[in-house]
Amino acid sequence: MTKRKVYGYLLATFMLWGSLFVVTQFVLGKIPTFTVAMVRYLLSYIALSAAARGRQKETVEKGDRKYFFIVGFIGYFVAVDFQLLGTKYAGSSMASLINSLNPVFISVMAVFILKEKLTKEKIAGLALSMTGVYLIIGHGASVSLPGILCSFIAVSGWALMSVISRKISGKYSSLTITRYAMLIAALCNIPTSLLEIGLTHPAVRVDLPAALGLLYMGLVCTAFTNMLWNKSLSELPANTCSAFYPIQTLTSSLLGILVFHEVLTVSFAAGTLFIIAGVLISLLWKGHNQQ
Repeated sequence: MTKRKVYGYLLATFMLWGSLFVVTQFVLGKIPTFTVAMVRYLLSYIALSAAARGRQKETVEKGDRKYFFIVGFIGYFVAVDFQLLGTKYAGSSMASLINSLNPVFISVMAVFILKEKLTKEKIAGLALSMTGVYLIIGHGASVSLPGILCSFIAVSGWALMSVISRKISGKYSSLTITRYAMLIAALCNIPTSLLEIGLTHPAVRVDLPAALGLLYMGLVCTAFTNMLWNKSLSELPANTCSAFYPIQTLTSSLLGILVFHEVLTVSFAAGTLFIIAGVLISLLWKGHNQQ
């Protein structure tokens, strides 16, 4: 597969993930957080199972089951559930902005798991990105600390999942990895959803817009995009794939302003520039080393 085609996959993935933050914020106003996650993963698993019909079945080796569990439990259950909470409490623009730190977190995870070196460029990129977060959180921006904390937990879990997915992508197809991960996440979210409903007794409103939002989240922004993401990870290094994260941030921020009339403050804009600059600097070395 050509790099240009994979880059197209990544561009589509991050633009759709950018729209996911806005749709999530809308749906969470009508349906509880973990119930949204449960339905999202069930829809995704059903769609991927349908896509797997007629294909040769891949058997997961016993020694690799722990990696599938990490991808499904930590990556899709823990990380994405906390992403939903972060979006709910911090807003779509803020949650997506913090999520753009994923390339830096992935680089750090890769040091310990894939034995990659943490270069001076990556350290500089990390410093710039964290400065950007400080500008937003510490200087004038209206933020929710619980939302910020949830978003950082989500970033950490997703980075670990991405590195592990890259580790096993040479042995299993993106369809197999994504499908089993969605099943694990769906099963984990069932008791969480029931507990959430039993304890909080939320007012659930499943009208047509909410139902369409769930379908969009489950089929387009989960099944389709994660297939593209895992396929991209099987073709290119995780650091290269994650270089596209700023596209997600810019997409969600623009949609947040247009749809929810979120205010674009000077500190938010400055922080965004610092984060994007930090991410790009931390990844530029990869291209030079691959020449």
